[in-house]
Amino acid sequence: MFFLPQAEKNAFFVADLGVLMRQHVRWRTHMPQMRPFYAVQANSSLAVIEILAALGTGFICTNKYELELVQGYGVPSEDIIYSGVCKQISQIKYAAKNGIDFLVCDNEAELRKIARCHPRAKLLLEVSTEASGEEMGMAFGSKLKDCRHLLESAKELGLQVVGVRFHIPSSWDDPQAYSHAVSDARCVFDMGEDIGFSMTILDIGGGFNGSETQLKQINSAVRPLLDLYFPASSGVSIMAEPGRYYVSSSFTLAVNIIAKEVGARDLYGNHDEPSPNDEPEFLYYMNDGVYGSFTSKLADNVIPAPALPKSGVSEEPVFASSLWGPSGDELDQVVDQCLLPELSVGDWLIFNNAGAYSLGPPSTFTDSPRPPVYYTISTGDWLEMQDAGITQDISMKNFSLVPYFLHSSQSDEALSVPA
Repeated sequence: MFFLPQAEKNAFFVADLGVLMRQHVRWRTHMPQMRPFYAVQANSSLAVIEILAALGTGFICTNKYELELVQGYGVPSEDIIYSGVCKQISQIKYAAKNGIDFLVCDNEAELRKIARCHPRAKLLLEVSTEASGEEMGMAFGSKLKDCRHLLESAKELGLQVVGVRFHIPSSWDDPQAYSHAVSDARCVFDMGEDIGFSMTILDIGGGFNGSETQLKQINSAVRPLLDLYFPASSGVSIMAEPGRYYVSSSFTLAVNIIAKEVGARDLYGNHDEPSPNDEPEFLYYMNDGVYGSFTSKLADNVIPAPALPKSGVSEEPVFASSLWGPSGDELDQVVDQCLLPELSVGDWLIFNNAGAYSLGPPSTFTDSPRPPVYYTISTGDWLEMQDAGITQDISMKNFSLVPYFLHSSQSDEALSVPA
C-alpha cells in the first residue's frame, strides 16, 4: 500500500528489499548449478549492490563507474567480470591496475587493446547466437566460423582465453536457441583446448525477465544440454547474468500528473477538439519520462499501463489515454495507449515492476534529478535476511531501520539511506 505525499509531488521509487532476497532464493532453488553474476547496468542502486554482494553473487560491469562501485563493497576481483562491448583503453588499464582480470571480448581489435593494456587478462570469448541481435537490433559476439581465428590471434598475442559467453534475450522464445548456443560453446571449447588454452568457464548470459515460470523453463531447456556437453566431471564452472530478474519486481515508481489535454479519439481525423459524437481521448503529462526513469522505452521496450493508487472506488468509466513525459519532445511518449478513468492534474500513477534500467544517471536532456528511492522490508523478510547471513552489524552499514505501522496489528520496517 502506498501512502502518497500530499504536499510533495515529485516522482519517487519504493523498493521492497524482501523481493530482492526472495528472487535470490528462487534462483538458488531452480538454477543451483549456475552461479549468478548480477548485471550492474540493470540497476546500480547502492542497496541492491550491497545486498547482492552480501549474498555472494558475482557482478558483471560494463564501465569504470560500475567497477568502482562494486569494488567499494569489498567484492573480490575474481568475482567481477568486465564485459563492456567497446572498452576504453583507460578503463582496461583501470581493470589491470585493480586486479580485475576477467574480460569479455568478441573481436580482434579488442584483443589487441587488451594485450597492450592488460596482458594478464583472462578472456571470455563472446559467441553470437541466432537470437543475440534481437534486443539491440544488431548482433554482438563472434560468429562460430570466426572463433578459431580469434583464438589463434589471442595465442599469438600471449593472452589467456578461459571460457565462452553467449546471450539469449528474454524476447526470444524458441527453445532451440539454447540447444544451438550450448553446442556452439562446446565447439569453441574444443577449439580452444586444441590450441592450448585451459577452458574452464561457460557464461550463458542474461535474458531472465524475473518470472519464476521462465526460470523453470530455461532450467528445463539448459540442464540436459549442460549435462551432455559440460558435465560436472568436466570441471567447467557455469554462470549466468541475471539483471532484470533481480530488480524489476523489487521497485515501484510513483509519478504525478502535471498537465492534461483532451482530444478526439479519431486518430485519423484532422480536428483537435472532440465533436459531440466522439469519445474523448486524454493525453496526460507526467513529471517523469523517457529521458528519466522510462529510458528503456527508447530501446523499444513496452512500458505496461500504470495502476491507480485509489482503493475501494466504485467503477468509473474509462477512456483511451496516452502518457507522456514532461519534456514536450515527440519521443517522450511513455505509454502509447491505455484505458484509464479521467484523471486530474495532481493525481498519482503507480508503475509496478519498475526496477530495471530505470535508475541510471540523469539524462543531459533534462535537469530534473533522479527520483529518490525509499527502501522497505517487512519484519519477516528482515529476519530471513539475517538468517541468510546479512546482519546490520556486518553488512548493510549504510542503512538504518525505522519502524512504521500499516494497521494496529501489523508493522513493517523501512530501510532509509542517508543522502
